[in-house]
Amino acid sequence: MDGKYLEIARSPTACVLQLCVKWCSHSERDPVFVALQPHLLDLSLDEHTVFLVHNIIKMATRKQFASFIYSLRGHVASLLCHTIGAAVLDHAFCQATRPQKRSLLLELYSTELQLSNDLKEEKPCRFSLLNIISKLGLQKSSVLQHMTTVIQPVLEKGIVEYSIVHTVILEYLTIADKTSALDVIRQLIPHLTQGTYAVDELSGVARFLGKSEVEKKRSSKPLLIQIMQTKEGLKLGLACLKHGLAEDRKRIIKSLKWRIMKLALSDYGCLFVICLLSIVDNTELVTEVVIDVLKKQLKELIFDKNGRHPLLQLFHPLCSRYLTLGELFYLNYNVPSLVSKVNFGSKLDDVADKEHGGSEDTLVASDSKEDPIKRQQELLVKSELYEVLIETCIENVGQLLRTNFGKDVLYEVAVGGKNSFLEGVTDRIHVLHNAIACDAARPRTDDGDEHAFDNYHSSRTIRRMILDCPAFAATLWKTALEGKCKLYADGFSSMVVGAYLESPDSMVKDLAKSELQLLIDGGILKPQEHKAEEEKSAMECSSDESSELSDTDTGYHAKKAYKDLKSGKLVARFGTDRFRCPFCPEKKKLDYRYRELVQHVIVMGASKRPWKVRANHRALAKHLETDHTDAPGSSSMPLRQAEALYLSKIKRSQAGARSTCKPGR
Repeated sequence: MDGKYLEIARSPTACVLQLCVKWCSHSERDPVFVALQPHLLDLSLDEHTVFLVHNIIKMATRKQFASFIYSLRGHVASLLCHTIGAAVLDHAFCQATRPQKRSLLLELYSTELQLSNDLKEEKPCRFSLLNIISKLGLQKSSVLQHMTTVIQPVLEKGIVEYSIVHTVILEYLTIADKTSALDVIRQLIPHLTQGTYAVDELSGVARFLGKSEVEKKRSSKPLLIQIMQTKEGLKLGLACLKHGLAEDRKRIIKSLKWRIMKLALSDYGCLFVICLLSIVDNTELVTEVVIDVLKKQLKELIFDKNGRHPLLQLFHPLCSRYLTLGELFYLNYNVPSLVSKVNFGSKLDDVADKEHGGSEDTLVASDSKEDPIKRQQELLVKSELYEVLIETCIENVGQLLRTNFGKDVLYEVAVGGKNSFLEGVTDRIHVLHNAIACDAARPRTDDGDEHAFDNYHSSRTIRRMILDCPAFAATLWKTALEGKCKLYADGFSSMVVGAYLESPDSMVKDLAKSELQLLIDGGILKPQEHKAEEEKSAMECSSDESSELSDTDTGYHAKKAYKDLKSGKLVARFGTDRFRCPFCPEKKKLDYRYRELVQHVIVMGASKRPWKVRANHRALAKHLETDHTDAPGSSSMPLRQAEALYLSKIKRSQAGARSTCKPGR
């Protein structure tokens, strides 16, 4: 092929060259890049050579890729409007560094910005179209006019599946007036609800289908599902959902039929489902398309990190306990020129928030008329979702209590949502309360099943239920705690018992006051406020990391972890001198020799990491020192001596760092 690369690239045998570029070495690939570099733009517009360009860009060195980005100068807008060229441009955009992405975007914002090298080095928080306009003193109308000429052909041709297109449209919406913004959203919705163009795979070589085959091969999956893989795609979908008309939202919802689970289980898609459940007034359609599908796979949703979010939103909208600040930020995204048409909270919600100390907002669409609480009740009660959720929680109560994600759904179902707005809806809730109490009433055993009061997640969840649901507190006391509080006066379980004295309900306090007061007087149980003061003073007075192990929670957790290691529930040794840390399964380095694992244990146990991490590694240290004395290298230095040597080395290095900072040295 040497000397014939361009001729081969333009021939039907380009697929052979494509595979060679994909699998050959860098030294063999360099001549191909040098020969085709002047022609890469032309090859990017051909449906048969576009995938050859993809592979050349993907396999290019940093210097070669930078030269390709430079060759795009002046051609970005024309490539973006080309059905095939846009795919190449987006591929380069996703692979580019931050300054390179800015250089591509600046050309789409205004022709005057192509040579502004200073803006390419701006910090991410400052690189926005509004900041650029104010910094350079550009006329907003001229920038808007230029971007309209770029975006309009893209919308007309339906080239809206690419990340660079999403970024440009979002920046356009920040400066667009109300009419222009609504016009873009109206044009965008039909494309998002249609299937994407299919890409055929023949013998490992991809090619675009001809125009006559496009309609036959259009994917049944709507584009909206595809773009939910990025935060820009999420913002675009939310803009269409919030600022579209009622018929637009109806069209969006119908396009998602039988695909709602895929959205609910994805990182950004679950946020789109949350918004959909919060703003659409047509509850019958939402029940048919969304709720009925979710009901059939509730168990998978409840135990999934993302899948639980739509369910939690119905019980407690926009709760910062369940959603991160970033997720709340995305959910509150709005087009600036249309923000006056979006109300972030009804008067009823404002009054409720002030009464109960809450600060959450309620998502409301531009033309929403239904009360948010009424919508929640219809989606939960009228659709029978609440009943199905209760039955699912009863069947899996033990597993839900002890898992990080399932416990939140169980709590909200048991207390009836925010401000107990579902209280009295069904009598089956008492069966759920009894199921949780019966699980907690089981005696402690040594067979590996952790008691509900001793588990980190379940103890805190039960404590919250006692504080927020008097009916559950009474059931739990009669079933599991009455006359047995002395057994649960230490460790995590002491928080459960102490919750009865902290309850805002006087009847709950009276249930346990006489029995718990005897334990407090005898020094067996400490009130929660005394515990907090002791822990604070211990943290302030002691700088020795090992002294923190005397804390109740940390010491109990370390003992439990050592017990699991000793019994074989957790395995650390897999050969004569092959060990693994059972508490760090996501580490790049999995296999250790004995001495390497000792070093890992010392570092993790003596560092400023969460107490649970330190307790686990202290337990592993004891396990290595006590139960693996036959391992090679175990007799070279006792573990305690190695730990003391490591800590003294750290102190010396810190003292040396302080001495070098003194003036005059």
